Amino acid sequence: MELDGRSVTPEELAALALYNYGHFTTMRVDGGRVRGLSLHLRRLVDNCRTVFDADLDPDTVRRLVRRACGEGATMVRVTVFAPDLDLARPARAAEPHILVTTRPVHDGEPPPLRLRTARHERDEPGVKHVGLFAAIRLRRLAQRAGYDDVLFVDRRGNVSEGATWNVGFFDGERLVWPVAECLPGVTVALLRSLGRAETVREVDLAAAASMPVAFVANAAVGVRPVGRIDETAYEAAAGIVRELREAYLAIPGEEL
Repeated sequence: MELDGRSVTPEELAALALYNYGHFTTMRVDGGRVRGLSLHLRRLVDNCRTVFDADLDPDTVRRLVRRACGEGATMVRVTVFAPDLDLARPARAAEPHILVTTRPVHDGEPPPLRLRTARHERDEPGVKHVGLFAAIRLRRLAQRAGYDDVLFVDRRGNVSEGATWNVGFFDGERLVWPVAECLPGVTVALLRSLGRAETVREVDLAAAASMPVAFVANAAVGVRPVGRIDETAYEAAAGIVRELREAYLAIPGEEL
């Protein structure tokens, strides 16, 4: 864990821990390369303007991520926050800094997910911010009920996203991407760039239950099949999920 390329102090982390104000992106680094690196950097730059009214230098981010990674595969989270943020006066100028943390990569094909739906809409859904209380609480409740994770449904009854991933479906002919107020995922953007037949539309629970295949996508797992949403079972071993996973893994990474 490094802040601007040096060891971080507890005092510097206090603002992040106590105020929980900032934004981040998570990426997988393989041998100094990242799938969708330019999209991750664009997210950080855009979110920094939204959250802090400040510019962020993408080259500095690249340098700090390179410094934190070894030769192998690593999951890297880049968090942008302001150690000098004043809780009582957050409108005062506060300088954003870059926190880089790493964790191991878990390879292999993960088992299909069992998802429980919950009504939830993320604050500022277009920003990948650090305010994860509601998402993690709903994930916890789903797991305590015997599921693996939670799938959010908005106030109109439409499927949106999960706690830390996006969701997609396959109707037998085309990929179906739900339209909803949710965080636009880098992994989904890469999957959509593959040029497969697709449609983008609202997906309520009845529509979701009518489709044979569901899957989730993020930088950590790539593409992972869904085995169940509430009481609806899906074809977890469907060939389309395997094809998407392999096609995603074949996308070349951009050099840090």
